[in-house]
Amino acid sequence: MNDRPADVPAGCPAHATPPAPELFTWEFATDPYPAYAWLREHSPVHRTTLPSGVEAWLVTRYADAREALADNRLSKNPAHHAESAHAKGKTGIPGERKAELMTHLLNIDPPDHTRLRRLVSKAFTPRRIAEFAPRVQELTDRLIDGFIEKGEADLIHEFAFPLPIYAICDLLGVPREDQDDFREWAGMMIRHGGGPRGGVARSVKKMRGYLLELIHRKRENPGDDLISGLIRASDHGEHLTENEAAAMAFIILFAGFETTVNLIGNSVHTLLGHPEQRAQLQRSLAAGETELLATGVEELLRHDGPVELATWRYATEALTIGGERIGAGDPVLVVLAAADRDPERFEGPDTLDLARRDNQHLGYGHGIHYCLGAPLARLEGQAALATLLKRLPDLRLAGESSDLRWRGGLIMRGLRTLPVEFTPGPVRDEGDILSTL
Repeated sequence: MNDRPADVPAGCPAHATPPAPELFTWEFATDPYPAYAWLREHSPVHRTTLPSGVEAWLVTRYADAREALADNRLSKNPAHHAESAHAKGKTGIPGERKAELMTHLLNIDPPDHTRLRRLVSKAFTPRRIAEFAPRVQELTDRLIDGFIEKGEADLIHEFAFPLPIYAICDLLGVPREDQDDFREWAGMMIRHGGGPRGGVARSVKKMRGYLLELIHRKRENPGDDLISGLIRASDHGEHLTENEAAAMAFIILFAGFETTVNLIGNSVHTLLGHPEQRAQLQRSLAAGETELLATGVEELLRHDGPVELATWRYATEALTIGGERIGAGDPVLVVLAAADRDPERFEGPDTLDLARRDNQHLGYGHGIHYCLGAPLARLEGQAALATLLKRLPDLRLAGESSDLRWRGGLIMRGLRTLPVEFTPGPVRDEGDILSTL
């Protein structure tokens, strides 16, 4: 009798560990979750060589990930990297060092991080975000108006991409006539090498120059916007320097827009692949309920979230994570996508359950670096999904899911395009538009 498992090749012991999956290929980008499942089981803290040539540790189990995100021995400051990869543009945001935009919350540790976050939190308040909700809804409807009569659209380029760009520009206080420039710069930044050589660095440099000019203008003529709030914010007489204010405005824009692009795109893609869950959400929305929308967005963040790996961390001393010895200066990347499907933490982790209650996912991080812009992203994600499902009730994928392509890149997870079809509908009339303002 042959009791060898079917998936173990002949000639191998029945108890042999299957070979490690290949990481960072196009096939992996399409569906990384089987590879992450293998890593969680066989090599939960895994040393690998990244496509850039940098060697780093990947942390894949939930308990280890949560602990690592809060470990003060893992620094956010690239100066602690044992090599000079950051200076060569192999880690961090491309172009941020040359553009002198390093002094933001993703690159610093306490006590500087504590001071900056406290100051920024005085301007980036929950009240400010809540008051911004009508504008987010107006932008959402206006973008849908732009394609609803066609019966087809690319939801990435026509909806998921422009919505957070225009929303964050409004929040920052960028004049409407300048916002298309930001859209162009942001588009270059998320192409991950798909644009002209050096295009990302040039876009970052242009953005910094514009932000510094805008900060000067806001000092002379402040308004009720986030940049004016950053300028006014003080704590025991301390203020943000001009470079700090520019760096903070930059990271709010950069981290906020791409995260939300992917949140919307990934969520719609996931719902289209889970028709029963989608129908349940549509029934809830039609009944005027909001609870399932709120828990649903959290579940979509957990199931196939916009941030695949947390941003770079560097060991300031030798330490042990998940039984592996990490050397001083080694880069550590916490794999949020793997941790959020850990069966040791989530029941049925590969199953989409929009009503899931026990859902302390790590999609927006954990600890002192928990995403400051999470409330804005949630607001945009909820508005986008609710409005799409209500105004385009028969929304469906145009083509096969297997034909979709995911953008290359290490930190973020998102689609290049998302072509959809639906029954054409009417644009809003003037009364509908005025009622949302």
